[in-house]
Amino acid sequence: MSWSVTKSLSLSGKWWGTLAFRLTAGYAISGLLTVFLATASLYVVLVSELERSTELFIADKINVLRTMLRDRPDDIDALREEIELESAARRYERFYIRLLDQKDHPLMATPKMAEQLDLPQFIVLAHKRSDRAVAMKGLRGQAFRVTSVEVPVNSSPTDTDTIQIAVDVSQEEALLAHYRNWFGAIMLGAFVIFPVAGYQIARRGIRPVEDMATTARHISSTNLRERILTTGYPVELASLADTFNEMLDRLEGSFERISRFSADIAHDLRTPVNNIRGEAEVALARARTVDEYRDVLESCLEEAVRLSDLIGALLFLARAESPLAHPNRVPVDVSELLGGVREYYDASAVEAGVSLTTASTVEPVLAKLDRTLIQRAVGNLIANAVAHTPRGGSVILRANADDTTVRIEVSDSGQGIPKDALPKVFDRFYRVDKSRSQASGGTGLGLSIVQSIMALHSGRVEIASELGHGTRVTLYIPAP
Repeated sequence: MSWSVTKSLSLSGKWWGTLAFRLTAGYAISGLLTVFLATASLYVVLVSELERSTELFIADKINVLRTMLRDRPDDIDALREEIELESAARRYERFYIRLLDQKDHPLMATPKMAEQLDLPQFIVLAHKRSDRAVAMKGLRGQAFRVTSVEVPVNSSPTDTDTIQIAVDVSQEEALLAHYRNWFGAIMLGAFVIFPVAGYQIARRGIRPVEDMATTARHISSTNLRERILTTGYPVELASLADTFNEMLDRLEGSFERISRFSADIAHDLRTPVNNIRGEAEVALARARTVDEYRDVLESCLEEAVRLSDLIGALLFLARAESPLAHPNRVPVDVSELLGGVREYYDASAVEAGVSLTTASTVEPVLAKLDRTLIQRAVGNLIANAVAHTPRGGSVILRANADDTTVRIEVSDSGQGIPKDALPKVFDRFYRVDKSRSQASGGTGLGLSIVQSIMALHSGRVEIASELGHGTRVTLYIPAP
């Protein structure tokens, strides 16, 4: 084995190149992304809702103070209760408010506000944005949301006070921090759980594939009887297993045919060679007359011709099965073609005492096909029909066509073919009557050649026969 092949095999054997690893990685990454997106989305929604809740609280508080300053600016007790006392009564989410006059002099403020907030920074941040509250850190590290708004007093557009408000959102920050801790723990657990679960799922999923691979490893040219049990598999893998088993059936049948073909070809090639050798040895065993030598040479010539015909037929089949083989299609009058083939075989038909006729058609049957190949196919069928039709019988040639197919039929009134032999007549070297075929010089390749010629024309051949009543062979050629 070359170094490059060894290297490619070693690389393909790495664990990260396995199907189990790829499925595990896919499951794990998909699961992790799903968990991350779900928890991150929940976190974003939680942050948004908490900020919205704080904004609504601030807006509600400012609206209360605006209403009081507009309708009851002299109600100092109510303002003091709203600004100074209500916050003190809260344990969580406390707030701090400063009320400034038009000249920014403090009028009222929540007690201990200066102890919680850096007032100069608070004033700057509170005036920074008026549409939404901004974040600020307190003197003790608490988180605040602060804002500032000017409101009219006594409904006078020129007389305004400023409300500065800061809301302690430390509880919300603690909640978000707790959520982030849980988020980290969930992701850490997912990093452990998803790969393990994904690997188990992947291993369970590819187990049928491993069974198929194990079965495939046991298959060889001498052992094609192994099959995959499809019970208990998912539908997709069961279908794959059925397809694999069907492929093995075809392979087994092909190997059996090849084995029979090899045995038959060895026998058919050996017979004429042995005949030639035997006659030559007998002729050389002692001195012979000229006539005796002539008889030996004639016999050897007959065997050589038979051997040449056999080799020619095998070469034709080999070329016909080549992917590069293409018929030389030309426009042909099929009726005229059948008439020419009939004239060629007339002499042999007369000698055999068989009537060979062509059924006439009113109109010519035109097709585009390889004239030489079709002549050979029809000639093989006529030769078979004449050889297997007793004296006084008949062989009839017919041709007809429609928009899609050209049909050529060769029928005889001969002895027919047994029903159990019909599926095998197109196999190479198969002979229904072996003794008669050998005597007549047949090779058992005639119908195989016909089938190959039809395959080259993308057509098919069908045979129908009844024992004692004759045989009909029909060639179907697609019309271009």
